[in-house]
Amino acid sequence: MAERPIFIPAKDAPGFVKEISLSIPWASGFAPVQKKKNIKALHEAAAQRGFEPLLEVSTKSDVVAGQHLSAFHLKVQISKGEIPLESAFQGSKVFERGGPYTDLYEMDPRTAKRDPRLQESGRLIRFEYEGHRFPLHPATVFYDWLYLTAIYPHREWLNNRLTEKGNYAGFTDIEFNPSKSINCQARSCALFIALMQKGLLEGAIKSPESFVTMMKEQGSSRIAKESDRQLSF
Repeated sequence: MAERPIFIPAKDAPGFVKEISLSIPWASGFAPVQKKKNIKALHEAAAQRGFEPLLEVSTKSDVVAGQHLSAFHLKVQISKGEIPLESAFQGSKVFERGGPYTDLYEMDPRTAKRDPRLQESGRLIRFEYEGHRFPLHPATVFYDWLYLTAIYPHREWLNNRLTEKGNYAGFTDIEFNPSKSINCQARSCALFIALMQKGLLEGAIKSPESFVTMMKEQGSSRIAKESDRQLSF
């Protein structure tokens, strides 16, 4: 058995997202068929609690929209052009003894994530991105900012597929293990939908400062305990 979360857009919840942990039978292994079994088990457990349908947000999703919403597919716009979201996240980390390592912006996501400097530079203290500083608290604020700005240009397409037609109750990411990581693309997707439904999306992405302020005022849906683990994706 394993505990895995589902993320529900919740306009009135702290952080605009409700996270519900469910216990499911776990199919171990890295084969795609095993991932599919786990997704099915998680969605069935959620349905028993009244949360359906759910959209898996990852490359393992059976739905095209879920695949496209995977952070490994998304890109963010910087002054020099488009770069992978994950590379932007890793390259913007500032540590006690180094960073940001913006050369990671030019690397593919998996290479950027494995750069040894990310493990050898001491404690993570903040993020710096395009001239802006992001704090470690609320815990997921920088990752959420990257994700929201990456999918914002596609908001009409997303609104058509996730709310008007899909009407998804929530989102999952079968690769996300809350005991090892804190940032989750499914959670960020749920936040995007909640902000759009509440009419706050435009104001939220107006600037990094406005977004950080909004999320601080609303409170984070998770407690920041991850600085020693470098807030890994």
